[in-house]
Amino acid sequence: MPSLKDLKNRINSVKSTRKITKAMQMVAAAKLRRAQEAAEAARPFAERMDAVLANLARASKDSPTAPRLLAGTGKDDVHLLIVATAERGLCGGFNSQIVKRARQDIERLRAEGKTVKILTVGKKGREQLKRGYADLFVGHVDFSEVKRIAYANAQSVAQDVLHRFDAGEFDVATVYFNRFQSVITQVPTAQQVIPATFDESEAAEAGTGYEYEPDEDAILADLLPRNLAVQIFRALLENAASEQGARMSAMDNATRNAGEMIDKLTIVYNRSRQAAITKELIEIISGAEAL
Repeated sequence: MPSLKDLKNRINSVKSTRKITKAMQMVAAAKLRRAQEAAEAARPFAERMDAVLANLARASKDSPTAPRLLAGTGKDDVHLLIVATAERGLCGGFNSQIVKRARQDIERLRAEGKTVKILTVGKKGREQLKRGYADLFVGHVDFSEVKRIAYANAQSVAQDVLHRFDAGEFDVATVYFNRFQSVITQVPTAQQVIPATFDESEAAEAGTGYEYEPDEDAILADLLPRNLAVQIFRALLENAASEQGARMSAMDNATRNAGEMIDKLTIVYNRSRQAAITKELIEIISGAEAL
C-alpha cells in the first residue's frame, strides 16, 4: 500500500494536471468561437460558388473544350488523397476519425487495383499514416507556425495540387477533413475536388437561362482553380473549428476525470492517515498498560 507521502504527492500531481486541462479547456473555448464563426461564414460563399459552377458545368460538360479540372483525364487509375489533420494532439478522436476514413478509402482503392498517393496537411495525420503507408507519401504541408488559417494557406496547397495535376501525377483528388457540427460532433468528410463534382440540386438553385460572356468553358477555366482553393480553405476552416471543439470536449472530460481521481485518492489518503493514527494510539495505550 502506498505511503501517506506517496498519496499526497500523487494528489498534488493530479491537481496540477487538472489545472492544466482546465486552462486548455478555457483556451479551446475561446479559440472555438472565432474558428466556428470563420467556418460558418465560409459555408455560404463556398456553397454559392458550387451552385454557380454547377450551372456552368451542366452547360459545358459535353463540350470537347471543357477544362480538364471539370472533365478529368478520362480515367481514374491514380488517386491523390489530401488528408488534412491537426498539428497538435490532445483533441480526443479528432485526428483518428479523419485518418480512419482515409484508411478505409486507401484499402478500398488498392483492392480495386488503383494507385494511391497521399498528401498530408498537418503533422498528426502524417504520424498515424506513415506506420502503414509511408511509401505512398508524395508531399506534406506544415502549418505548425501558422496561428490562424488564412486563404493564402489554402491557396498554396491548391497550387501544389494543381501543379501535380498538370504534371499528370494523378487523375482524381479527394480532400479529407472533419466537418464541424457541434462541440461534441465532428463529421469525417471526403470531398472529391478534381475532377470537380457538383450536385444537380446546386445547379437548379443557381438558376438557368443565363447567358455568359465569355462562354462557359472560358469562365470555368478561370473559376475552377479558384474553386479548388476555396474548397480547401473551407476544409481547413472546418478542421480548425472541429479541432477546437474536440479539444474543448476532451479537456472537459480530462478535468472531470482528474476531479474524480482526486476524490478517490483523498478518501484513500484519509483512511490511511486514520489507520496510522489509530495504530499509534493503540501502541501508546499498550505501552502505558505495560508500565
